[in-house]
Amino acid sequence: MGHPQPPRSAASTGTSRGFTLIELMVALVLLAILIKLSLPSFSAWINNTKVRTVAESLQTGVRLAQAEAVRQNRSVVLAFTNGTPDPTTAITAAANGNRWVIQTLAQFGGGDGAFVQAGSLTDVASGVTITGVSALCFNSNGRLITVPSATVQSNTTPQISSATCDPSDATFTVDRSGSADRPLKVMVTASGKVRMCDPKRPTQSATSPDGCPAP
Repeated sequence: MGHPQPPRSAASTGTSRGFTLIELMVALVLLAILIKLSLPSFSAWINNTKVRTVAESLQTGVRLAQAEAVRQNRSVVLAFTNGTPDPTTAITAAANGNRWVIQTLAQFGGGDGAFVQAGSLTDVASGVTITGVSALCFNSNGRLITVPSATVQSNTTPQISSATCDPSDATFTVDRSGSADRPLKVMVTASGKVRMCDPKRPTQSATSPDGCPAP
């Protein structure tokens, strides 16, 4: 006698079953709803990233000017403009400018200013606005100094006009109006300290190091 065969399970005897058209349509509808719900937060994340990119570029430009003043042991101007600065083009400094140029200042007793470097801010992330002063001037110790507009200009190109430097603390606000929920600030103190902070965070403290100082 042969051995009896074990009974087959229901799973082994049944046929494999795929998705029905209704199930597939329900899944697609749910996916579309999830995508629609995530779009606002995803869009805000992209715009917040653009704001941070510009703020970091601004902070880098400020620190570069400061470092150049210390390296050359002479005063340096960081001027902001809406023009396109280069070593052979005169520029007009403007508050809230979206480009920057660094130039050494004319020295007392002779010696013109010289072009150092230029860069763009909003080209790295479109639609971002910067609110701030037209120029910052650093002495050889990296501190902010007062320089009237006439002194910033030199007899060499590029000429920098309308740039008046003030030794008081300077604050730049970086934002993307209507589409970013995390504006940032770049702050430069009279002593030369440069930092970026988030005004939406609690006031700067040991538990909130990225917050802005109390006004």
